[in-house]
Amino acid sequence: MSEDSRPTFGVLTDEAFERSRERIGIPDRVSTPHNLEVTADGTRHFAFGYGDDNPLWHDAEHGKNSRWGSLIAPPNFIYTMGENTARPLTSEEKQVLKGDPFAGLGSYQAVMEFEWFRPLQVGDRCKQLKAQVGVADKTSSFGGRTAHVTHDFLFANGAGEIVALQRGTWINAERHTSRERAKDKAPVDVSTPYTSEQLAEIDAAYDAETRRGAEPRYWEDVQVGDELQQRVKGPLTVTDVVVWHVGWGMQLTPPGSFGISRGIRRKVPGLYPANTRNIPDTVQRLHWEPERARELGIPMSYDYGAMRETWLTHLITDWMGDDAWLWKLSCQHRKFNYIGDTSWIRGTVVDKQQTEAGHEVHLEVRVENQRGEVTTPGTAVVLLPTRDQVVSLPKPPADTLEAMLQHDIDRLAQ
Repeated sequence: MSEDSRPTFGVLTDEAFERSRERIGIPDRVSTPHNLEVTADGTRHFAFGYGDDNPLWHDAEHGKNSRWGSLIAPPNFIYTMGENTARPLTSEEKQVLKGDPFAGLGSYQAVMEFEWFRPLQVGDRCKQLKAQVGVADKTSSFGGRTAHVTHDFLFANGAGEIVALQRGTWINAERHTSRERAKDKAPVDVSTPYTSEQLAEIDAAYDAETRRGAEPRYWEDVQVGDELQQRVKGPLTVTDVVVWHVGWGMQLTPPGSFGISRGIRRKVPGLYPANTRNIPDTVQRLHWEPERARELGIPMSYDYGAMRETWLTHLITDWMGDDAWLWKLSCQHRKFNYIGDTSWIRGTVVDKQQTEAGHEVHLEVRVENQRGEVTTPGTAVVLLPTRDQVVSLPKPPADTLEAMLQHDIDRLAQ
């Protein structure tokens, strides 16, 4: 009996939850990353892929004259890096990690959290430790019973110094349930053309964007209630998704095509469901193939949550300037951002504090579409310099990737 013909395939069961819980804390091997080393080419392709031309990310001379002393990578560049550092697994652990407890379900990114502790600089290599740290049984208005699975992605540079913690939660729901509930929702207009006046408004917003850059933004000058200068992204096109992949890589489907992808398909056929001509193609094609999106009950192809995360960091890093440090970002992906949508990226200062970590500014940020819907709300913490004190990088809660992983498992279990 094939996997997709089993009675429990694509069905959310108590057994699946138990199998998922057994995985908590077991290091999961990661594949070769899109970038093995931080280079000006890699950071430029990544930053340009989300519309960010900050010279701090791609101009070596600008970086050399900054407080960092060299070009540094954009915060979310960790998505493209991280060589495997997982320890060898026991035979029992390998059995636990075999297969996906929620195979056949729709999987949607819901929450992504970041903590950055030091920059990746040109020439750096990076190690990654990945493991599941939690699973929760929840009821969703969209998908009925759902499994919320949380993973940690932990990064250290070549010297073993902790770079970042990325913590993501994915919602797994039965596809037929998602489709049926999607029918009950009000239809989304994904076909009406933009007027010349609407496009002119978007272009004017692009033209008005400025960057703080090398001019420090001092903590003393920031007030609660200050608005960050907005950013606009859109109208989103398939071309934007293609350019994004140039810098981001493929992430889910291993890189390569033709014979290389055939080799992957032999091992993991579920990554390549057949299209309408019965040709196996990547599961990721729903991001650029409307037919595949509609098969899954979604009216149009849509972006990646990671794109919106980079848009939020673009908003924040342009506002805070080169001398500041983006420490934390947490966001929730609540609605699809369809091809053709225009996203307005906005933020507000909601608090400022002086703590052991430094001079903190707390932000509320959001991605809002042209229909006035907030697709991704979030929060962030920025460390700003003062007129008499530079920013000190925050200290991670542990000194090794393994200790960082255990710290997060213990924290989430409380």
